[in-house]
Amino acid sequence: MKKTLAQNTIHFDSKLSFLKEVIEYRLKDNYTNEIPVFLKFDKIMSDDSLFSKFVREKELSLEEVITLLLAIVPHISPDFFTKIISDFLPNGGGLPDFGGVKGKNHRGIIPTGETVQFIVAGSDIQKRMQLTEMFYEEHLFFKEGVLYLGTVPMGEPKMSGRLMLAEEYIELFTTGNILKPSLSKDFLAERIDTQLDWDDLVVQNKTLQQIKEIEVWLDYNDIVLNDWNMKSRIKPGYRILFSGPPGTGKTLTATLLGKFTGKDVYRIDLSMIVSKYIGETEKNLSKLFDKAKNKSWILFFDEADAIFGKRTDVRDAHDKYANQEVSYLLQRIEAHSGLVILATNFRNNIDTAFTRRFQSIIEFENPSYKERLSLWKKNLPNKIALDKSVSLEEISKKYPLTGANIINVVQYICLKTIASKHKSILLETVLEGIKKEYLKEGKMVKI
Repeated sequence: MKKTLAQNTIHFDSKLSFLKEVIEYRLKDNYTNEIPVFLKFDKIMSDDSLFSKFVREKELSLEEVITLLLAIVPHISPDFFTKIISDFLPNGGGLPDFGGVKGKNHRGIIPTGETVQFIVAGSDIQKRMQLTEMFYEEHLFFKEGVLYLGTVPMGEPKMSGRLMLAEEYIELFTTGNILKPSLSKDFLAERIDTQLDWDDLVVQNKTLQQIKEIEVWLDYNDIVLNDWNMKSRIKPGYRILFSGPPGTGKTLTATLLGKFTGKDVYRIDLSMIVSKYIGETEKNLSKLFDKAKNKSWILFFDEADAIFGKRTDVRDAHDKYANQEVSYLLQRIEAHSGLVILATNFRNNIDTAFTRRFQSIIEFENPSYKERLSLWKKNLPNKIALDKSVSLEEISKKYPLTGANIINVVQYICLKTIASKHKSILLETVLEGIKKEYLKEGKMVKI
């Protein structure tokens, strides 16, 4: 960590010196009678810092590099711009052409799109207009979620928006760490993972075969789209519906797909996304998909019934906006280039007009006797023996529990056995755990 941090930050001294000279060149060129000479750019990005590697990998132009440096300056040298301007105007004064805004907490100058225009193009109107293209949707900065302009009050120039570098790139360029977003009011998704393996997933064979098809897409989709030139015919992304009762392996499957393909899995509880306030649901979804754009994340939407129920007839304004929320979610899901999984406990609640949008619908059924027996055997601790009175075959036949139920019972068994100082797992302990699980769900069971 220390080595990576030093490796990244030591090179910023030379980069900021370069940027300082670029700004001073522009100030002299615009405001003095001097004829300054523009400095050489050839070696400034030849080091092994992650910033320089990014520049070389993406083949960024001089203008794009200057823009990136301007965006990162406030995060590493708050008084950078103030010092340059103060040195240039020792008697005070302002430079409206320079652009820049003040932050709420930040005491220095935060550069804007106008700052980029001034430093790169000066008073060259044609070049200033060309620079606006760096903030179009077609540009790499937007496509890969690297850098963008902040919003401005209605009627004010778009280029007066502050230059904003995405948090993950700030972290990457300065510390060498890859920042993974966490659950917050601005990002209503939680990264989930698992220590389990595919052998721990107990589902019916037909379900497992369908899951393997998702792995195939994750492994080979890029080849189909790029090497086989199928981009114009096949929509980006892959959309799947997981349907089945709680505790049957839907969440575990999503995390295993991420684990074995090296992709982060983000769980989104749609019941948290949906808001009673008009427009808030779409706003929440927009923030989420904008953050996920061009990331290799797996998006796992849990509790899809919260928004994906059968479309209603429009009887009032509430129905109208509820349908708009569903349409907006569908629109963003279809435009997303990654894997999107929606999970529902009740497939019948999903409108057939929506199910046609999915490439695959996978049913997770309650485990049969065979799967229940496998779940018991896989999840009971191997550090302690079963009492002779315990027949897993008999328990599996008699009590139709889900995988999640069995895990809960096993936890109870472990704690109870340790607390009771028993040398083996007793039948009465197993039955107590089963009874407790049934009562928790409001079910009656004869033990």
